[in-house]
Parts: sequence; C-alpha cells; structure tokens
Amino acid sequence: MAVRLRLEVRRGELRREVVALLNSGYEAPTPQLLIPIDLARELKLWPPEGASEVTLDTAGGPLRAWFYPRSAKVKILTSDVSSREVEVDVVISPLANEPLINDMLAEELEIAVESFGRGLWRFRWEPKDRVRESASRA
Repeated sequence: MAVRLRLEVRRGELRREVVALLNSGYEAPTPQLLIPIDLARELKLWPPEGASEVTLDTAGGPLRAWFYPRSAKVKILTSDVSSREVEVDVVISPLANEPLINDMLAEELEIAVESFGRGLWRFRWEPKDRVRESASRA
C-alpha cells in the first residue's frame, strides 16, 4: 500500500478532485504537484503554452516535463476536515499515471505519515492516535 490523499486542485475557477500519491522521494525546493497530461488538459494547462520545459532526474532516468510555477492551489479533502490551501508549482509528466505530491507539498499540507506500508497518515496538528487511512486510488 502507499499513502494517497484526496485533493482539490484549483486553478482560477477550475476545480478538480483527484487522488494523489505522496512520494517522499520526489524532492524539490518548492511545493510541487506532478500531474499526468489528462489532468493538465482538464486544468487548461495542455498543450503547455508558457510552461518551461525541464528535465527531471528520476529513478528511471531523465524525464522531460513541463513546469508552471505557482499555477494552482491544492488542499486535502477528508470526510471531516480539509487542510489549508497551498499554492503549488505544477509539473506535467507525459509518463505519470497519477498525480504525485512532493516532499515540500507534504510539508506545507502538514502531513504526518504513520505507516507508508499500511497507508496510514494524519495531519501533524492532530493527536497521534487520530490515524487516517489512505484514499482509494481513483
């Protein structure tokens, strides 16, 4: 299992609910949400006009992607509470099959992972015995 979270992604008036994978190995200096091309289309970010083309170092080798700085806002949605909204850089990957939350976005959303293997997490501000289960993959 892994930690997946239900997010609301907002770009202007466009809002989409998605399930995103928390990837602690996705390191970057800013909060970033990596998204597949189909979600980029829904958010009117594809084709990538005005984006910077970047090459990311990944475990599978270099990946060509498109980078939109500070172009969306995200928050975590749960059955009983939502996180604060965080401004993110959007990275579009032609290989991604689901959105990925990077380390700095996890930090800004105040996520505390209790078990990656069992998909358990909580908000850092919640009591340690308040454990949440991973969202089902969309």
